[in-house]
Amino acid sequence: MSEYKKNIPHYRRDNCRLCLSENIEMAIDMEATALGDHYINKDNLGVEQTTYPLDVYYCHECGHMQVSDVIDPSIVYGNYLYETSHSLGLDAHFKNYAKDVVHKYSLSESDLVIDIGCNDGTFLKEFKNNGCRVLGIDPLEETAKKNIAAGIDTIVTFFNKETANIIRKDYGSAKIITANNVMANVDDMVDFVSGIRELLAPDGIFIFETGYLVGLINNNVIDNIYHEHLSYFRVNPLIKFFENNGMKVIDIQDSPTKGGSIRGIVKMSAASHGINKSVKTFYEAENNSQFADIEKYKQFSEQMLKNKDKLNDILNELNGKNVGGFGASVGVTTLIYYWGLGDKIKVLYDDNPIRHGLYSPGYHLPVHSPDMMSNDEIDVLLIFAWRYVEPILSKHKALKKQVEKIILPLPAAELILK
Repeated sequence: MSEYKKNIPHYRRDNCRLCLSENIEMAIDMEATALGDHYINKDNLGVEQTTYPLDVYYCHECGHMQVSDVIDPSIVYGNYLYETSHSLGLDAHFKNYAKDVVHKYSLSESDLVIDIGCNDGTFLKEFKNNGCRVLGIDPLEETAKKNIAAGIDTIVTFFNKETANIIRKDYGSAKIITANNVMANVDDMVDFVSGIRELLAPDGIFIFETGYLVGLINNNVIDNIYHEHLSYFRVNPLIKFFENNGMKVIDIQDSPTKGGSIRGIVKMSAASHGINKSVKTFYEAENNSQFADIEKYKQFSEQMLKNKDKLNDILNELNGKNVGGFGASVGVTTLIYYWGLGDKIKVLYDDNPIRHGLYSPGYHLPVHSPDMMSNDEIDVLLIFAWRYVEPILSKHKALKKQVEKIILPLPAAELILK
């Protein structure tokens, strides 16, 4: 049971989110951080922001990895700034993804498509353009208002079995239910999937995209660990979880988003289906690479600590230089706390105008437009948005002339000499 429903702002979960086993052990040692997306305005600079533990735990029963410290969702999403359309490449990704689903499942005008955590409606707009009935579910009221104004029917709520019952009575069963970059944010996964079963047509399709733990580990994407992300999924624990909850994983696909993701296709256990060979391929690959062994994650944790030391050595050698950071996302908060950079960075830069004029969570570093870099007299630029270094440098061609050196913190700390 999720204790935040009892108005407890923060609690420590003592069992696995998927199989409910209490045999869990800390595997990745993280620094406690402020809530990653809680960038604040100037008027709130005097308010201290609470930090919460962020350690990642391994389940010895099913192999699932999770953050066990759960924050009340109304706190986590109370100051939420993220919009899909502002993330580089995601707009095109979701448009193509929706077209693929429409074509693959031959959707008609009578078919209902529901997107859980629909955000700014980028995904649903493509289904609507193809004539489908669409419904978005999202807890953010302002986002819902924008969607409704754009013709995307949206309900303001967190999704669970109770809300699924209400939705089914008002809208009927869904041919397609999607949840993209949402499942990792859910504490009560059993209740969540109960809602899916309640709302899905007997032969309907549940499709999810989520960050893939294997990609996170292999690519050193430690900045994808933050309080919104309660779960770090692999295919094998998910297969067991859905089977225990009356559903069947029938296909798994790679997805390039978010530093490495997977797309899963799930149906009711009683529905007609064949199982794509991709499921077995992922299953065997995970086992052959020791991802079912806690030592894999402890080694990753040690490797990241070594990278932390290397990055700080680079910065210490540049003592006296003004250092700016490029990127002001939720993951940047993780990196600033994990690497202890709060007193080493002067300012953050971001292309998203929503961030400009705000201050970072906890350390309250100002966020400026990249156009202000020369005025800020920055000598060294640390590119927190390291996965997007190529498009960043391409877009801001004057950037290399404005700074003396550039640092890439991941996948391994690296100083780019000019």
